[in-house]
Amino acid sequence: MSKPHYIRSGWLIDGSGGPVQKNMLLRVENGAFTSISPFREGDAPDPDTVTDLSSCTILPPFVDCHVHLSMSGRTAPQTRQERDRPDFKTLSTRIAGHIHQHFIHGILAVRDGGDTRGHVLHYKNTPRPTGNDPVTFKVAGRAWHKKGRYGGLIGRHLQNNATPAQALAEENESIDHIKLIQSGLNSLKVFGHQTAPQFTLDELKGFVLQARQKREKVMVHANGELPVRLALEAGCDSIEHGFFMGRENLGTMADRQITWVPTACTMKAFAENMDPDDPGFDRGVVEKNLHHQLEQMRLAQQYGVTIALGTDAGCRGVPHGESVAEELKLIMQAGYALTEAVQCATANGARLLGLDNSGCIAPSQPAHFIVAKGSPAMLPTKLRSLEAIYLHGTLCSRLYPQSGRAILF
Repeated sequence: MSKPHYIRSGWLIDGSGGPVQKNMLLRVENGAFTSISPFREGDAPDPDTVTDLSSCTILPPFVDCHVHLSMSGRTAPQTRQERDRPDFKTLSTRIAGHIHQHFIHGILAVRDGGDTRGHVLHYKNTPRPTGNDPVTFKVAGRAWHKKGRYGGLIGRHLQNNATPAQALAEENESIDHIKLIQSGLNSLKVFGHQTAPQFTLDELKGFVLQARQKREKVMVHANGELPVRLALEAGCDSIEHGFFMGRENLGTMADRQITWVPTACTMKAFAENMDPDDPGFDRGVVEKNLHHQLEQMRLAQQYGVTIALGTDAGCRGVPHGESVAEELKLIMQAGYALTEAVQCATANGARLLGLDNSGCIAPSQPAHFIVAKGSPAMLPTKLRSLEAIYLHGTLCSRLYPQSGRAILF
């Protein structure tokens, strides 16, 4: 049994959604928090046992609930084309780099939404000589879509008129969740345009039933009122994106406790990175799309819908790691307090991913936390360059755990 160690924090945001706690003392023993209490000078422990972070804010590590680790997030066309090459060695190096970017931005868990050849799943199942990654990543392998509809970039379609039960029965990949694509993309030219659903209600229910039998969750890419409504009726676990889904669906999500991952920063990235001469792009429409999504997020808070932060990192203009700070800003712009936004990025995400020992700073939880210089008033800006990351109460070295990559602290 190790001797207790103490962390003094200037400010603590614990991930619960409660108020910021000022001038706190956290006791760590055997790599876990054992108590959290206000710091009092008269009762202070031996200074040699205290790490003084009184000028900093500490938070739980983040969870990004929607990423594509095989994709770069860059805007250069040649780079985007390279991502589809079936060169696993090249892609594995890229995937490792993206995981590194998540880590240095304080993200210790991500949920991958799939790639067309299942490279991220292959990467996860390939032993690495340096051991396991410090970032937990849950993978879908390859998503499912209807033949002739959007989705070939990140998945595959049902073959030979197979039912979901037949298709999943033949599935021998060790995935963590099922990803379904239930609609098309949002129009960047016509405001509010909605595409038809890809799967029928019976097909969706078939996927969900098979997932339950395998104890897997179902994440559904869905925009528009009808695609979202069918996904909710089928019993999915989360709606990804959810643009233009409407008030009725928000009410259903609140009633059935289905999580929403809005990925608002994708639309902001389109506005900032698209070529204004592109005939398929209208900046005014994109900005209206973003505004409408923020309005839906405001309504979601009023209705009691659980939001979990997801960035869609890897999509054009959405880099891995740093985009979490951007999505946090947008959640706050939608009316959430800083601590509520952090809850979306920590406890809510951990719950969606089934991570029982992540998401909050609390007694009995592993002593993992991130450190931002200054007060909460400097967040989320300071999250782009963290002061430190602690795992099991120990400061991470300047070498990235398990890989030797330099951490930019």
